Amino acid sequence: MTVTKTLICVVGARPNFMKIAPIVRVLKAKAPSLKLVLIHTGQHYDQTMKAQFFDQLGIPEPDKDLEVGAGSLAVQTAEIMKRFEPEADHYKPDAVLVVGDVNSTIACALVSAQKKIRVVHVEAGLRSRDRTMPEEINRVLTDQLSDRLYTTEKLAEDNLVAEGITRDKIVFAGNVMIDTLKYNLSQAKHPSELLANNYSVIEKAGQYALLTLHRPSNVDNPEILQKLLVFIKEAADKIPVVFPIHPRTHKNIQRFKLTSLLEHPQIVTLAPVGYLEMLGLMSNSKLVLTDSGGVQEETTALGIPCLTLRENTERPITVSAGTNTIVGSDIPLVRKELDQILQTGGKAGRVPELWDGNAAERIAEDLLAWL
Repeated sequence: MTVTKTLICVVGARPNFMKIAPIVRVLKAKAPSLKLVLIHTGQHYDQTMKAQFFDQLGIPEPDKDLEVGAGSLAVQTAEIMKRFEPEADHYKPDAVLVVGDVNSTIACALVSAQKKIRVVHVEAGLRSRDRTMPEEINRVLTDQLSDRLYTTEKLAEDNLVAEGITRDKIVFAGNVMIDTLKYNLSQAKHPSELLANNYSVIEKAGQYALLTLHRPSNVDNPEILQKLLVFIKEAADKIPVVFPIHPRTHKNIQRFKLTSLLEHPQIVTLAPVGYLEMLGLMSNSKLVLTDSGGVQEETTALGIPCLTLRENTERPITVSAGTNTIVGSDIPLVRKELDQILQTGGKAGRVPELWDGNAAERIAEDLLAWL
């Protein structure tokens, strides 16, 4: 008699969606008998986000939306645990698969481990060594709770082994974010579709920089946010800047009365955009300034120079092999690197090993044998 295996896959926030999409697609194709349950914690979720990510990426409707919503780190993590536990009891899965490093990742991993349910972590072993970042704490703890760990770069395995995790649990599979990028690149929206009348600013200059900012270390401190926006206004004298503004950043720009710093004929601001729109903006840009981890990887895969407005990165291969340069909030350094990119084209980089669009295939093959 064939025993049907049950796997719960968890998503909770925007960075999770690009990671879970290829895994769900490949598992459904390879193992139609697998009972795959998709649970959305609701850490980030609304109808706009559903259209921008679930529909664009072909992610099926979640089997359950826990509708957790916003809250402090502790409240949100606790609420996810409370609401996930009955689902784990109901479905009695053979394993729970979590991705990335958000609160949903550690909350569902912890509930599963306490219930003796095996935990699978995709994007394991990344380390910034910066414990002031909640994501770093989530990564370290989730890896300790996991029974199968899929890594995106070879250095991640060394990080895990150094923390006492045995090599037989670790599989170097590649990067599922890049699977999604490659799968959708041909459908990316051209900036002219998104920017409408503002596209003439870019068309006239023939190039533009893309800016994303959302990390609390950059946008919750008024002095740092002001310093960065003053620089962006200066940079806009040299190259148009397209800036889709994260809701947290938008709120703080208004709260700190910094709106005037975005008043420049070559700064184009936008509301948050969908995946295909963002991919189009990124792939057509001259360079990207960001504090996002995922964008560091995507720009390396696209060969677009990236200046990371953080003091460190948990994705060092984007610096050692890719197009990424860490500049923090050191404005003279940001200015120097920006000018170099405008003059020379910046780092060409290379695509890291196994960032070939087939990571989900490797994960599915190993996972189905392991289950």
